[in-house]
Amino acid sequence: MVTEGTLLWQPNNFIKENAYVSKYMEWLRQTKGLQVEDYQALYRWSVNELELFWKSIWEYFDIQSSTPYEKVLVNKTMPGAKWFQGSHVNFAQHVLRQGETNKVAIHHQSEIRGLEGMTWDELKKQVLIIATELRIMGVQPGDRVAAYLPNIPEAVVAMLASMSIGAVWTSCSPDFGNQSVLDRLQQIEPKVLFAVDGYKYGGQSFDRRVEVQAIIEQLPSLKEVVYVTHLYREENQAIVDAKNWSELLNQPEIPFSQFRFEGVPFDHPLSIMYSSGTTGIPKAIVHSHGGMLLEAYKVLSLHANLGPESCIFFYTSTGWMMFNILTYALLTGSAIVLYDGNPGYPHLGTLWEIAEKTKTTMFGASPMYVNLMKKVGLSPKEKYNLSHMQSVMLSGAPSGPEIFEWIYQHVKQDLWLTSQSGGTDICSGFVTGIPIEPVYAGEMQVRALGVDVHAYSDEGETLIDEVGELVVLQPMPSMPIYFWNDDNNERLNESYFETFADIWRHGDYLKITSRGTCIIYGRSDSTLNRNGVRMGTSEIYSAVESLEQVQDSMIVNLDLEGSNSFMPLFVVLKQGAELDNSLKKKIKESIRTHCSPRHVPDGIFQIVQVPYTLTGKKMEVPVRKIIMGVPMEKAANQDAMANPTSLDYFKDFSETQLKQIISK
Repeated sequence: MVTEGTLLWQPNNFIKENAYVSKYMEWLRQTKGLQVEDYQALYRWSVNELELFWKSIWEYFDIQSSTPYEKVLVNKTMPGAKWFQGSHVNFAQHVLRQGETNKVAIHHQSEIRGLEGMTWDELKKQVLIIATELRIMGVQPGDRVAAYLPNIPEAVVAMLASMSIGAVWTSCSPDFGNQSVLDRLQQIEPKVLFAVDGYKYGGQSFDRRVEVQAIIEQLPSLKEVVYVTHLYREENQAIVDAKNWSELLNQPEIPFSQFRFEGVPFDHPLSIMYSSGTTGIPKAIVHSHGGMLLEAYKVLSLHANLGPESCIFFYTSTGWMMFNILTYALLTGSAIVLYDGNPGYPHLGTLWEIAEKTKTTMFGASPMYVNLMKKVGLSPKEKYNLSHMQSVMLSGAPSGPEIFEWIYQHVKQDLWLTSQSGGTDICSGFVTGIPIEPVYAGEMQVRALGVDVHAYSDEGETLIDEVGELVVLQPMPSMPIYFWNDDNNERLNESYFETFADIWRHGDYLKITSRGTCIIYGRSDSTLNRNGVRMGTSEIYSAVESLEQVQDSMIVNLDLEGSNSFMPLFVVLKQGAELDNSLKKKIKESIRTHCSPRHVPDGIFQIVQVPYTLTGKKMEVPVRKIIMGVPMEKAANQDAMANPTSLDYFKDFSETQLKQIISK
């Protein structure tokens, strides 16, 4: 078993010379006279000369503006930084200037539709028609356009069409319940809604027509509804007074040269995304046209190494930021792959089968999906031709050394494995990958360019080789311009700037090593503080889940009366395993050896499943609240969960076992 920091892969000279970040470094040398020896030198320049760096990104990627900008950065404080004031840009315009006419832009498959391809020519044609129809509906710049659509091409087309006319895009996945959708959309009052009739997941059909009608009735701001037939393609059972997607597309083609992209100020809202909403009303996070344009070019070209020869496939839904990131990859000219369905249906190799057929070069998924493959013993390299695959991207939760090891053993040995951590808050990564640096087990390769990220002590001191709070000391163009309906930025300040004045505190525990790599140890609000020694939950999970009998785990620390605490560990065992005294001893010894004697659990309990959000994050904080007696409906929004019934165990644990523990 590999341990944290074990060297797993190094790029060869061909990769180093041909990576897009290397081409950018050569461009800096030729046009700016800037000689940087390696990535770490480039990173230091990007944060020490923040304005010069972002100006170079503007120039290198040939950002088109109908008016010149006056200054790169005005008012450097956070929040409130103003970027490229005076410029007028359009995100969708930059996407649609890419691509060869007959080359596939979007590969797509669902449990309803077989694998198909949409060419760049067809993508542009559909976007311009839908955009024109939105204008006919009266949609103006700044109006909100919402979607209740699965991960299908219609969602990408609707997104780009909305953005092209300056409307503000937002989306919810149709697996969200009515109230979860309304919690999001009622905040922002959309003018138009794109809605689906239903979808399939795991071989089961989910009719959403009743839900769509209920959502419409509670959104008085709506002026138009566009109905996408997906599940019932042969039936004409549309929502009353709704427009049909197919009929909208049945219009004469609009010449690209005659279409008017709406040039909007750099900080004009582009999209609204939402926090997970597992413990309350989701925050409506607003990103800007210009901010996301620059950030997407930077992270997807220079860090993800995507270009016209690439094909990226990341398993996601339209309710997760990775749908936006995946779509934004079109900026680089890369093809993208959409899949709507259960990744384990009809078999767990479905995603790899699609990757093989589409000749995917970058495959992405969450660590939770890797654990599913480990559970059933799937080894993709034994069943699928992955010769085109150059890299794997892990996102959604911290990935321990055992996840890295599994990828190299069962996917491909010569593979660039990139793990990153960021968030919906910036729709990007704070720490990420780079193809010209080595890969070490359990570590994220680098801090992202232009992101002045540090690990801070409680006293506000920068830490190296020690765990601290993830903070960002200087503004980023992709930071939220505001939260929707957030008077005086009250919720925004509370979310990021309460702990350290004028410094972004993200809420993750981070260690930056002396060689520049990064390790995320989970959310700081779920930290295990035992007698003054703090530890991130991911370290415990790595030690516990390295045991062959353990499939999954969750640990929380409970503050009891009288300054006492109780730290239970909950484990999901593999089939045939038994939680006897021998296994409990092994678990405790693994934690004692690999983590800390102080963090050996006070009790170990077997559960059927760990509670997860829809985006694959373990829900330690809601579980801790439920065990401590907070009503389940107040502790967690079950509509925002992947497996809401998993909470029932912890409610019972609170009412029975915990009371017995306290009484002792």
